[in-house]
Amino acid sequence: MVLFDDDPVNLIRETTTQFHIPPDRAALTRISTSLSDLQNARQSRLATQQSTLRSLSRRLNSLQSSVGFEAERHDGAGHAAEMLRMDREKFRVGKGVCEAEGEEGRLEAELVGRREELEALEREGVEGGRRVGGEAEDEVVLKLQFYRSLGIDVSRDATTGDYNRAVIRSTSRGDVNVVNVDGKLSGSFYAKLFWDSL
Repeated sequence: MVLFDDDPVNLIRETTTQFHIPPDRAALTRISTSLSDLQNARQSRLATQQSTLRSLSRRLNSLQSSVGFEAERHDGAGHAAEMLRMDREKFRVGKGVCEAEGEEGRLEAELVGRREELEALEREGVEGGRRVGGEAEDEVVLKLQFYRSLGIDVSRDATTGDYNRAVIRSTSRGDVNVVNVDGKLSGSFYAKLFWDSL
């Protein structure tokens, strides 16, 4: 029985010469180097990610502690009660402002009416004054009566006989102003001063 027609040594030699191992070995070396580099890069990235994860974990624990502390400190019922109290206070203040505005409007209307009445009396003068007991009141008496109806008391100087002092009582503000009328300023100035003091 013939196994080989050629000499086995020649066959082995021919077979080994046909194989080119150096390029394959170089390729294996390159692959091994690449795998090592990839492994190192992977380990580096993994270490970075683990460090970031530990930092985030510490921050999360800190924030959870802060939230827990604030949650223990927060009084929900007290906050609701305080908000309700502030709402009531806001509505009370709003109601007071509304009432004050209404009173202001009423007083302004009354002031306008009094000014018109005073202007009408000043235009009428002595001849158009009211009569008491059949005799005409003079202009000074009419003005004094009108001023007294507004809460203004006028006093006369004992030496000269002139009316040179006015005491103005403001019932709305609850104060008293004393004005010395020396005649050096115009009548409109004193009239405005009186109206502003009322």
